[in-house]
Amino acid sequence: MEEDLLIGIAFIFCLKKKKKRSYWMRQTLKARGKYSATDYLKDLGIDGCLKDFIRMNSSEFEYLQNLIGAKIGKRDTTFRKSVSVTERLAVTLRFLATGSSYKSLGNVFKLSDQVISIIVPEVCEALNEVLKEYIQIPTTPQEWLHVANSFEEKWNFPNCLGSIDGKHVAIQKPIDSGSEYYNYKGFYSVVLLAIVDAEYNFLYVNIGCQGRISDGGVFANTKFRNKINDNSLKIPSDSSLPGRNKPVPYVFVTDDAFPLEKHLLKPFPGPQDSNSKERIFSYRLSRARRTVENAFGILSARFRVLRTTILLDPEKTATLIMTCVLLHNFIRKTESSMIYAPSQYYDGDDIVTGTRIDGQWRLEQQQLTPLEACESLTDDGKEIRKEFAEYFSNEGFLDWASKYY
Repeated sequence: MEEDLLIGIAFIFCLKKKKKRSYWMRQTLKARGKYSATDYLKDLGIDGCLKDFIRMNSSEFEYLQNLIGAKIGKRDTTFRKSVSVTERLAVTLRFLATGSSYKSLGNVFKLSDQVISIIVPEVCEALNEVLKEYIQIPTTPQEWLHVANSFEEKWNFPNCLGSIDGKHVAIQKPIDSGSEYYNYKGFYSVVLLAIVDAEYNFLYVNIGCQGRISDGGVFANTKFRNKINDNSLKIPSDSSLPGRNKPVPYVFVTDDAFPLEKHLLKPFPGPQDSNSKERIFSYRLSRARRTVENAFGILSARFRVLRTTILLDPEKTATLIMTCVLLHNFIRKTESSMIYAPSQYYDGDDIVTGTRIDGQWRLEQQQLTPLEACESLTDDGKEIRKEFAEYFSNEGFLDWASKYY
C-alpha cells in the first residue's frame, strides 16, 4: 500500500515537472549571427540608403555610437552573445524614423519584440543624456539678442525671441488613467510644447502634460512661464522698434492657443479688411511663426513614430519625444542637415506672385494636433500689439509682401 502511494506521488511530481525548453532561441532569430545589423548598415551605406533608414549618415551614426556605447553596451555570457551597441542604436533610430511595430523591426534585425521593447527606452534615455546640451535656453541678454537679430534678419520681425506652439501627440490610453489624458479632439495624448528660433532649432520643450488640461493651462504650468513672471529669464530691456521712439518689450510670437500678454504676441482675432493694419500685422506675425510650424512638421515627417499612436506609458513616451527633438537639433547642426531636411521641406515666399510656397512636409498627412484656442488678453498685450501693427504698416512695411495683405 505504501509502495503504491510512493509511486503515485512520484508520478504526480513528474507531471508537475517543468517541460524542458526545446531551444534557447527561435530558429528565425538565429540568422542574426550569420548576417548582423552591422553588415546590413554597411550595405545600406554603400547603396546610399542609410540616410533614409536612420535619418543620418554613417559618420553621425558612429559618433552617437561612441557617445552612448559605454551606457548601453552589454557583456557576452557563456550562454549567448549580447546584442551589440550598433544593433541597439540602429533598431532604436529605425523605430523613431518609421514608428514600425516591435515585431516588424524584429523581422529586420532578427531580434525578439520583447528584447526590442527593452532596448528602445534604454537607448532613448542614453541619447537624452548625451545630447541634452543641444537644447539650451539663452541665459544672458546677449544670447537672447542674438536670437532676436536672427528673427529680424530672416523674418523681418524685430524684438522677437522665439516662436511658441504646442501639439498633442497621440498615445494609447494609460492603465487606470480615466479621462486624464483625453483631449478636446477625442483621443488620448500628451502635449509637446516648444519654443523655436529663426533657424528651426528647438530652444525649449516641455513634454508630457496630460491631454485633458486646457491649453492655456499647459503653458501656465511650465517652468518657462514662471521664469517670465518672476523676471528670471534674462530677457533684454524694452527697446523701440526700428525708426520708432516708443520702447516695447521683446516678445514670443504665438497663435490663438496662448494668451496675449506683455511678452506673448498673437494675431488679431477674426477676419480683417485687406491692407488694414490688423491684416498686415497678422500676416507678418504668422510669417515669423512659421518657424515653429515647420519645425514640428519636419520633426513628424522625419521621425514618423510621432504620427502613430504611441503604445508606451506617458513617462516613456515623454522620453521618446525628447529623443526625437534632440536628434532634430543634433542633425540640424551636422553635415546631414540637408539630407535630413532639404530646403524644399520648409515653407517659402514667392515674391513675384505673392503666394506662400508650401514646404514638402505640408503635403504629407500630419498626426500632431494643435492646441485649443485661448481668449485671454491683457491691456499691456493689446498696447504692445498695437505698436507692432503701427510699425509694420509704416516704418517696417514690406513692399514685396503687400500682395499678401
